[in-house]
Amino acid sequence: MANSAYGSGINLDALMVNTKAATVFAAHESSLFLSGGLIPAVTVPAGSMVAQVPVLGSVAATKIGAEATPGADLDSVLPSDTKVNINVDLHAARTVLRDLGGADANDLGRQLGAAVSKSFDTDVATAMGALTAQEAGGALDLEEIFKAIATIRGAGETGQLTGIVSTGSYAALMNAIGSTAYAGGDFQTEALRNGFVGSIAGVQMFVSSYLNDTNTGATNAQCAIFGADAMRIAMQKNVDLEIERRAAAVGFDIVSSLHAGVGVVDATRGVLIADQV
Repeated sequence: MANSAYGSGINLDALMVNTKAATVFAAHESSLFLSGGLIPAVTVPAGSMVAQVPVLGSVAATKIGAEATPGADLDSVLPSDTKVNINVDLHAARTVLRDLGGADANDLGRQLGAAVSKSFDTDVATAMGALTAQEAGGALDLEEIFKAIATIRGAGETGQLTGIVSTGSYAALMNAIGSTAYAGGDFQTEALRNGFVGSIAGVQMFVSSYLNDTNTGATNAQCAIFGADAMRIAMQKNVDLEIERRAAAVGFDIVSSLHAGVGVVDATRGVLIADQV
């Protein structure tokens, strides 16, 4: 009979909790999108690998100034409906930790978590290539951002907007903010002091390492701006970690995984700024 009082590397309770915590923490710290704060997430039920996101068309309201037909009901309207399918992918990273040497499983967990989040954020950047294209005139500046905002607002999006700036365009944007045209204001002072772009014309701006030509398919991809209903994350299982004894390796199998996908639901609610799309 197994004696649970023994404490060793084979005791998974001691190894599992700390390593899993390190993995999940590293994944969410490294990712802009896993939390669902910037792009809303929908749950994919067990037994399915596809999220069906409904897209309802707009309808016209009826204005009544006088009772034209007493006792008549208000005419009903039926919005058109379409659906967007978002497939769930498996993102996983695996390593084997041998007993020899006493390596710290927490360090490995953090690396696996970061690997999974990088894979997912890369997919998000790829999906952004399907947003409405906007031709950029040289380096990213505030004028390009204002133009993108106008395009999105003109399409009927009135909610909070989020902007993702590529690392290659970050310096150009900060130089534009630092120009004399914006001198003396609190916005310029705060941006130049801490390097955080913050909010531009109501758009919450963030910098991503994965918004680039390779991932988006657009030449000189500079910035993506979108509303909450432009994209969706299909989530079946968030970042997890599994550990099992691997006797043949005299150690442990450590596997980090994420079951999720991402897709554009309404391209008119987002804009990708690039030289060529």
